[in-house]
This record gives sequence, structure tokens and C-alpha cells, in this order.
Amino acid sequence: MVAIVIILLVLWAVLAFVGFAVKGLLWLAIIALVLFVVTAIIGVLRRAGR
Repeated sequence: MVAIVIILLVLWAVLAFVGFAVKGLLWLAIIALVLFVVTAIIGVLRRAGR
């Protein structure tokens, strides 16, 4: 489970970077940042529940 969360966090970070780097893809960066935060919160909550 931890590996999946880490993979998703890396994926969202890469998408956010691409969104900020490529002009016109700011929407991609915003969505990626939101998904990054949601994934991090879910990962922390599941880990704290154990």
C-alpha cells in the first residue's frame, strides 16, 4: 500500500512540474497538486489508522 501511495505522489509531482513548465497546461498543474495533496492525506490517515 505504501508503495502505491509513493508512486502516485511521484506521478502527481511530475505532472505538476510538466503543467508549470509547459505554457497553457496550468490546469494540469493545478489538478496534479490537488491530487498530490489528497493522496498524501489519504496515505497519512491510512498509516495512522494502523
